[in-house]
Amino acid sequence: MTCWYEGPLAAFDTETTGVDVETDRIVSAAVVVQQGVGTRPRITRWLVNPGIPVPAGATAIHGLTEEHLQHNGRWPAPVMEEIARELAEQGAAGRPIVVMNAPFDLTMLDRELRRHRASSLGHYMAGSPLCVLDPRVLDKQLDRYRKGRRTLTDLCAHYAVELDEAHDAAADAQAALDVVRAVGQRFASRLERLSPSELHALQAVWHAAQARGLQAWFARSGTPEAVDPAWPLRPEMPAAA
Repeated sequence: MTCWYEGPLAAFDTETTGVDVETDRIVSAAVVVQQGVGTRPRITRWLVNPGIPVPAGATAIHGLTEEHLQHNGRWPAPVMEEIARELAEQGAAGRPIVVMNAPFDLTMLDRELRRHRASSLGHYMAGSPLCVLDPRVLDKQLDRYRKGRRTLTDLCAHYAVELDEAHDAAADAQAALDVVRAVGQRFASRLERLSPSELHALQAVWHAAQARGLQAWFARSGTPEAVDPAWPLRPEMPAAA
């Protein structure tokens, strides 16, 4: 019997104007669907004209300039609709959706849907609840005492996953998917008896514990930054942009 980490998976990733999920915007996104280990993936890409300035710092990361997006990007409203429907389709098909640092990308999408479609990600997923696999949460729980950072680039290096074009949405989505497969294989004795839906529920608990630990570390170091324990989607803020 094929284990979940060897079977069908989808992955989602975005590139944005910044890191504030309430005010920043999506400039590119991708969904990668792969039926099994080693099979050819189906990749859907979106390029978005966000309608706001693209900071130079963001362009330095993903390479997408404001001029390029204005000339080649689509308006956000139809794009966000298409992305949400694609994720709902994957959910309806029973494919777990891999999202690296899920609270960021999924909350960004939710806020864009609220902004441009007067809707929410929950509305689109109502008939097919999200089943998310977050490589960051999984790795941090299963190998919690390992030193070092756990960015996607770091996880790819640790699990020997190829990542040629970091900060390209499609490349990052494929890499995150490959990392999840590698995590599943490495920790098979602890994961193979769990279904993706069971893992989804566990990750919410694990992420909350990880957030509490990070918050305590910030407190000890005098850092005022707050850590949100919500996973895989942050609750709506009353003053969202």
